[in-house]
Amino acid sequence: MNRLIRTLVYGALVLALVFGSVSWWRSSHREGVKFSAMFTSTVGIYHGSDVRMLGVRVGGIDSVKPVGTQVKVSMHLDPGVNAPADTGAVVVAPSVVSDRYVQLTRLYTSGAKLASGTTIPTNRTATPVELDQIYSSLNQLLTALGPNGANSTGALSALLNTGAENLKGNGEAINNTIDQLSQATSTLSNSKDALFATIANLRDFTGMLSQNNAGVLKVNQQLASITQLFADERNDFAAALNQLGTALGAVQHFINDNRKVIKTNVDKLSSITQILVKQRANLNEVLQVAPLALQNLLNAYDPKYNVLRGRANLNELDPKSTSPGPPLLLPSGGTR
Repeated sequence: MNRLIRTLVYGALVLALVFGSVSWWRSSHREGVKFSAMFTSTVGIYHGSDVRMLGVRVGGIDSVKPVGTQVKVSMHLDPGVNAPADTGAVVVAPSVVSDRYVQLTRLYTSGAKLASGTTIPTNRTATPVELDQIYSSLNQLLTALGPNGANSTGALSALLNTGAENLKGNGEAINNTIDQLSQATSTLSNSKDALFATIANLRDFTGMLSQNNAGVLKVNQQLASITQLFADERNDFAAALNQLGTALGAVQHFINDNRKVIKTNVDKLSSITQILVKQRANLNEVLQVAPLALQNLLNAYDPKYNVLRGRANLNELDPKSTSPGPPLLLPSGGTR
């Protein structure tokens, strides 16, 4: 009997040892990546809370421990789940009464993975604003605007009353203003391509000016020199303009005084120009022949005897004669 009892005890111990070993193995190998995150506060986060991505559970919370003025939350991802190395973590409160969970802000697609032992710093974590913090902020605002604050002398009440009086009866005008503002924004929205193209062109123009800064600077310097010249010579320019005004006045008086004579001369000049236009063919022929005739005349002049030498064929009067006649000498002062 005692032997049977001992056998049963030994068997129970072996079963307990095997069960414990299996439980330890499962607990130590069931999690995937183990990591932690530092939060400024973790109200509503406990051991066993979910770790999620896009609202889907992908892991759990292992422990929540305060570390100085921060809270360290240790977590794990389920086997086969990966997260990017630069992911953030935020505490999400679905509602006032539901449990909170930690949401990883990024999904893994490629690149470095979140490794075991990684700690996400506070600059990549966030917690929701608590209800008591909202109440406290509202209380501070109401106190600042209340009778012990900005309205201690009735200034806030007077401001509200004045605003109400100014807005009284202007509802339609305000509505029209808002409607027109909406139409203006709609117009800008419909013309966004042209607006962005204009901005792009301005960007290209300013870029061109930046690339040609030396040339632009030189042009500015030259313009500065010109304007300085005008500034230095402004008295001379003013005197010249005054004289030009005086001359124009004199011309105007001359035209007024001699209008009929000028008209007569213009009419005569018109007649002359018409004659020249009609005889332009003859004038053209004269201008082409006259230089050659003058050249021949100069060549025919003999300064030694003061005569014009020429050759005339008197036999040309007789159509039957073929012999050339003698040269004919003409004094330069007479005719023959």
